[in-house]
Amino acid sequence: MELKTDLKAAICALFEVHEDEGGTQRVVTPLAFAGSRDQVVVRVRPRGTHWEIDENAEASLYARMNGGDVDGENLRLWANELERNTGVALDDDEKLLASVLDQRLIAPAILNVASAAQQLYALATAHKEREASDFKNQVAAIVTEVCHSLGVAVSHNARLPISGDLEADHVIGGADRPIIVVTATSAKRLLEAEVIHMQYQLSKQPGFVLAVAESQKTVGVKQFNRANYYTGKTVQFSPFDFAQLLRGQLH
Repeated sequence: MELKTDLKAAICALFEVHEDEGGTQRVVTPLAFAGSRDQVVVRVRPRGTHWEIDENAEASLYARMNGGDVDGENLRLWANELERNTGVALDDDEKLLASVLDQRLIAPAILNVASAAQQLYALATAHKEREASDFKNQVAAIVTEVCHSLGVAVSHNARLPISGDLEADHVIGGADRPIIVVTATSAKRLLEAEVIHMQYQLSKQPGFVLAVAESQKTVGVKQFNRANYYTGKTVQFSPFDFAQLLRGQLH
C-alpha cells in the first residue's frame, strides 16, 4: 500500500503557531487535557542567550479548577523524575518549563512540555471524583442533621431563582432569607458560589451564600481568600465548626 499523503505536512498542520508581543511564539498543540477539549498551548519566549519553553502554568490552573491536587507527594516525585528524564521542570509558580540554547532543540522541547502538561493534569485530577463525592456527602449529612434537629426546611440540589441556571447544593430555610450552601469541591465550583452571590445582590433577592471548601489547598489559597469578599461567607470544612456555624445562622 502506497502512502500518498504528505505525512510531514499533515503532522505540521496539527500545530498552530502565533506570534505574540516581545517575540514570543504561541504554539497551539493538538494535545488536549483529559476529559476536555482544552488544547495544550505552549509559549516559546526569547530570554537573552536562551529560549524558554513553557505552558504558562495552565495545566496546574485547569487541574485546580477541576478539583485536582497539584501539591501531592505523587506529583512531586513525578516532577523530579520528569526533570531528570526530559529537562522539563515544574517551577515555584507551578509552571512547566524547559530552557534551551540551541534553536534546533526548541521543537522537541515544545513536545516535551506539552506532554508533561497532559501528564500533570491527569495525575493531579486522578481519584478526585470519589474524594469530592465523600466530601459532599459529609457536608450533606451535617446540613440534614442540623436542619432536622432545628425543624428547619431544607432542599437539596436546588435550582436557584436567578439568571444563569445555577444550582445550590442545599437551600436552608424559607424564601425570606435562605441560606444557600455551595459545596466547593473545586475552584470552578467556588467561582460559581461567587456568581450566585452577585446574582442575588443584582436581583435584590434575600439570600446568604455560604461556600464550604474541603481545604484552602483544594480550591487554591488565592481563590479561597478572594471568595470571602464575593460570598456571604467562605469557610474551610470542619464538621464541628460547620455545624455550629449553621446553628448560629439559623437562630
